[in-house]
Amino acid sequence: MTTTTAPSTPAGGRSATRRSTRTPQQRRNFFWGLVFTSPAIIGLLWFTAYPVLVSLYYSFTSATMMKPAEWLGLGNYESLLSDSSWWSSLGNTLYYIVVSVPLGIAVALFLAILLNLNVRGQSIYRVIFYLPAIVPLVASAVVWLYVFNPQYGVLNTVLGWFGITGPGWLASPEWAMPALIIFSTWGAGNLMIILLAGLQDVPQDLHDQAKVDGAGVFRRFRHVSLPFLSPHLLFALVTGLIAGFQFFTPVFVLTNGTGGPAGKTLVSGLYLYQNAFQFFKVGYASAIAWVLFIIVGLGTALVFRLVGRRVYYGGA
Repeated sequence: MTTTTAPSTPAGGRSATRRSTRTPQQRRNFFWGLVFTSPAIIGLLWFTAYPVLVSLYYSFTSATMMKPAEWLGLGNYESLLSDSSWWSSLGNTLYYIVVSVPLGIAVALFLAILLNLNVRGQSIYRVIFYLPAIVPLVASAVVWLYVFNPQYGVLNTVLGWFGITGPGWLASPEWAMPALIIFSTWGAGNLMIILLAGLQDVPQDLHDQAKVDGAGVFRRFRHVSLPFLSPHLLFALVTGLIAGFQFFTPVFVLTNGTGGPAGKTLVSGLYLYQNAFQFFKVGYASAIAWVLFIIVGLGTALVFRLVGRRVYYGGA
């Protein structure tokens, strides 16, 4: 009896077959695709990936702009543990996030609800409320310098109409951070548009059924609209958390880069900038950046862990 043995297929036979099935046109498309995307790929590697890896290396060194780097190991990270300015900046950052993120979401949601009403001139109102979001942050901050001026600023002038003596705002240790939080609501237009889109995705049939069942406006919003908005609110919470730790430009402009008065507006992003470009402690600043990266990652994971399971994705 003769036994016939099937020819064995090499381990890489499948991938070789796949490569051989590509037509010349597909190979040309792949080549030209790489050619046209190569500027973006090279830019991403050179201007993003490379600096990230270099900053990781610098965080373990004594690198400055004045002398070569010397290996310190965990020295920079150990110094952070005993750096009172770092802990103060982290506390200020958390204070800003805890207050500004919920406030920003509330303001954006309130505006989205108003702009979702079927009123005359609806499109004009939407444009007006969205315009502040497209103004550059530096320009907005310069304008708000005059708004917060204690002598002739708009805010204190309006408070004076009601017999209230306005505070010094940016010159007051007690009111400087609240002033920055008030400023943060100026850019609520971006989130407002996202929440407005979410409100318009809520099926009208559900509102009609709830109305027939006797549900009022607030109950319909709580039990019909809010579940459909939960993915948008989760997005707002996560992006607000990340943006809060990246908060830099307004505080730099409004406090002239000092973090004053009395260090009450010295946030982590500004402290990182000061170490890198004022004190030239590049290694120490890199360590701060990586600690902030870890904090943001852990904070984001915690938000998804605690809130993510409560999000309703429309039956998906």
